[in-house]
Amino acid sequence: MKERTVHQIGWAASIMSVIMYISYLDQIIHNIHGNKGSIILPIVTTINCTAWVLYAYLKHQKDWPIIICSLPGIVLGTITAITVFI
Repeated sequence: MKERTVHQIGWAASIMSVIMYISYLDQIIHNIHGNKGSIILPIVTTINCTAWVLYAYLKHQKDWPIIICSLPGIVLGTITAITVFI
């Protein structure tokens, strides 16, 4: 497969991941309004995305699509977990 095609797939997957993590905003709103969700998924998401960011950043040639798509997962997963306790 051509390198350009692989690169485009990587960026498309990154955009889809960011859209998926934006869905946490709905859970954050529910948590704040008293409809608490499970804390397991946001914690696992935060740990998973942190591992992917570390992996992609520590590679000899940084893998920016993975870094960019995983950062919102860290932020929104952490906020979602915190709002479970508010």
